[in-house]
Amino acid sequence: MTLLSKFVPLLIFFAVLTVAAFVGYVVYTIATDVADKTSKKMEKKNISFGKEGMKIGVKEVKNENYVDQTQSLLVKAWNYSKWPAYKSRLWNKENEPPQKAQARTP
Repeated sequence: MTLLSKFVPLLIFFAVLTVAAFVGYVVYTIATDVADKTSKKMEKKNISFGKEGMKIGVKEVKNENYVDQTQSLLVKAWNYSKWPAYKSRLWNKENEPPQKAQARTP
């Protein structure tokens, strides 16, 4: 056998190994890029990942803003609870004329 025929399988092995290493490197760089972008997006939402696990931060809400929001919700609920044209069948009957009983048809 010639010297070249002995090295052909070795050259093919190195070529396959080089292609596999290149594909692995590309996959690794894409995975780290996606992880970095995801981490940055989650940090904008006050969520961070660390060695201890996931940490969720709470956005700071000033007391004045909290009171304003709560008060506006209570005022809206109060305003929507009053129905000007609504008359209950159970109370506020003093202004209504008495109704006569109707005969039932068989």
